[in-house]
Amino acid sequence: MAGSRLRPATGFRHRSGRFGRQTLLILSLDTTTRAGSLAVVRDDLVLAELTGDPTITHGQRLPDDLMRVLDAAGSRVEDIDLLAVAAGPGSFTGLRVGIASMQGLAFARGLKIVPVSTLEALALEAAPPAGTVTLFAPWMDAQRGEVFATLYGPDRTMVLAAPTSAAPAETLRRWKTSMSTHHVLFVGDGASRYRDVIRGTLGHQARVQEPVPLLAAAVGRLAAREPERAVSPHAVIPIYIRRSDAELARERNAT
Repeated sequence: MAGSRLRPATGFRHRSGRFGRQTLLILSLDTTTRAGSLAVVRDDLVLAELTGDPTITHGQRLPDDLMRVLDAAGSRVEDIDLLAVAAGPGSFTGLRVGIASMQGLAFARGLKIVPVSTLEALALEAAPPAGTVTLFAPWMDAQRGEVFATLYGPDRTMVLAAPTSAAPAETLRRWKTSMSTHHVLFVGDGASRYRDVIRGTLGHQARVQEPVPLLAAAVGRLAAREPERAVSPHAVIPIYIRRSDAELARERNAT
């Protein structure tokens, strides 16, 4: 398919599964951006990863893309043990389509789903320079001149600033105390779009990672690390952070 791209297996360290000695074969999906991505992951080993064609809607291409990434991994849908999905923040339409698709597959196969924060997946994909003590700042382009953002400590688990949706300069202002004199690695399409704001405010204290990483593999790896986060299909709830344009429009019309 034009505009889509398959990534072969990467060299992530293979680990034993968390369910006894069983290794988990995980199908993971990210639809928080126009292109999105899919992956098949066995513990920390990425068997295949596919990025979608941003000129075609998720709803139109997902059935074929799911089969393509499974074929690339040498797997069948019947082999999948667990599903994982990026639950947001991100595109409202993309989130709804992605979550609904995984819910349908989960119901059909009797599987559970691990919902993963998109910002958490971005932090996992950040690649800091060796030997540096770095804070991790996942930024997603939230449109309207804003970014979805959060700030993690050096271990990528401690949240130093809760997820927000705000203008880039305002986000940096709120983080001033938390960032202190640490190096900060920014990652995501929001960081790429507003790199000039970041560098103009923080100078050499900041680094913006390029290119923007795909996220489905990170979503799958996080699910493999904590399969106990899996829930029944109906319990997957989107992480919105802010209200949709439709909700805001209804509120304006009601006043």
